[in-house]
Amino acid sequence: MAGFILGASVIGGVATAVTPGSTTARACVDNRTNAMYYSEDGTCAKNRTLVELSEGGISVKAVAAAVTPSVVSVLVTTANGGGNGSGSVIRTGATTSYILTNNHVVEDAVSTGTIKVEFSNGDTVPATIVGRDAIYDLAVLKISKGNLPVIAFGDSSKLTIGDPVVAIGSPLGLASTVTSGIVSALNRPVTTGNAGSESFINAIQTDAAINPGNSGGALLDSQGKMVGVNSAIATLSSGGSSGSIGLGFSIPINEAKRIATELIDNGVSTRPVLGVYFDTSYLGIGAKVSQLSFGEAADKAGMPVGSIIRFIDGARISDFISCVVKIRSYAPGTTVSVLVDLPSGLQKTFRVVLGSAQTINS
Repeated sequence: MAGFILGASVIGGVATAVTPGSTTARACVDNRTNAMYYSEDGTCAKNRTLVELSEGGISVKAVAAAVTPSVVSVLVTTANGGGNGSGSVIRTGATTSYILTNNHVVEDAVSTGTIKVEFSNGDTVPATIVGRDAIYDLAVLKISKGNLPVIAFGDSSKLTIGDPVVAIGSPLGLASTVTSGIVSALNRPVTTGNAGSESFINAIQTDAAINPGNSGGALLDSQGKMVGVNSAIATLSSGGSSGSIGLGFSIPINEAKRIATELIDNGVSTRPVLGVYFDTSYLGIGAKVSQLSFGEAADKAGMPVGSIIRFIDGARISDFISCVVKIRSYAPGTTVSVLVDLPSGLQKTFRVVLGSAQTINS
């Protein structure tokens, strides 16, 4: 598995507890609903977990206690072996629940093999694939177990560099492992997978320790809300499988939530379409358009062949990969502003309404 920056490689679980900040109050977290209640005397009922609140918000200890029941280990067994990853319960009913994870965690079990989900209390249940999207490296599993605590979604568009985050998952098979760090960068273009079947991630970069087994696990904000799906780490050697070096990458939850909802509701997912082919040999700054798809978004907007895309909605485009990643961060039907260098040498901004295509997995 190779990424275009720093040799990013897919991974699978999350990391280790850290010391919480100074506490000012205590609360009880309901083990089923994750609802939090103030505890005046510092005690909780049997079905609730006592957590501490810090002056700066919810402590890592509180986040871990609240979210751990909603995070699972994903165990895959195939004829050639198996592996493990992580996942989060994102929807539940009376008899069934749905779990969000990475496609690369479960894709080997698509044709043959089995998938099981293990909860933090050790219970294990079989799981089936509801749908998957290799382009976004996401998949949704279904289990016959209902009324489970569901992880809360945050808003990844509101993250800023330096925000505290917590990662939780099953690195190296060590279930319910928790680590903390900060958002190191945003909108980091990352690719994973093999040539011709790459996944493109407009990633959240974090220094929270992420290791093999963390894939599909949750990246949480200080309120315990899921803001990303941990998916890749940078390695120091091409093709290596080293542990965390402080460069982890997560799929923003705003992207993942759209894909997961489509997979659950429709069984398939969609991607936005700009409708261009890129000149991959172009070495200048920007993404050079070598061909247009007739009747698609760029063609409808009047963008000519030979245009060099420099900015999309004000975000600088350095090469064709950053252009693909940026476009994939939008939902189909979104109107985007694309600034290009025209073949004439002039610059022009096009308002482009992105098309839609159904994702077909190989």
